[in-house]
Amino acid sequence: MTRIILASASPHRQALLAAAGIAFEAVAAEIEERAVEEALGGEAGGELLATVLAQAKAEDVSMRHPDALVIGADQTLTLDGRIFHKPANIEEARRNLLALRGRRHQLHSAVCLALAGEIVWDHLVSVEMTMRNFDPGFAGRYLARIGDKALGSVGAYQIEGEGIQLFEQIGGDHFAIIGLPLLPLLAELRRRGAIDG
Repeated sequence: MTRIILASASPHRQALLAAAGIAFEAVAAEIEERAVEEALGGEAGGELLATVLAQAKAEDVSMRHPDALVIGADQTLTLDGRIFHKPANIEEARRNLLALRGRRHQLHSAVCLALAGEIVWDHLVSVEMTMRNFDPGFAGRYLARIGDKALGSVGAYQIEGEGIQLFEQIGGDHFAIIGLPLLPLLAELRRRGAIDG
């Protein structure tokens, strides 16, 4: 079988692959995400940025492990053209939640495969998510309960946990929301003979 590496330290992405029965190693990419974004000149939309970041991560790890099939993944969140990043602290997380409440935003989740330092496949899934118009006090109490977990996602929410309470409506791929468009990835891994098909 092909050696598979996930170019991510994300426990959520690792859990998704493990739950699917995929044998893989996890190797964190060594890239500066904001530098990649700046190199795009600030003109990139959320879809392009998610794809470029996923590719940069996969290429970085693939250059160090050229014999492996490397999975790269990334997410961006956009609201009215604004790209949200992972909050630096709880106060920024609170401001982001208040900006998103009562509004529909887009979560763009990209995945790709690299081999010998070259991207050989990529896929993007965009999901529409509508936050309910919760009371501002709820945002503070929610953040007090989940603490620094809020800093690990672009929307400051943990959809696989208590963060589901922030939402009124979600349309799209559950796995993409968590951070990895799993079904298209599994189909491509099968197509390549990297996993049992």
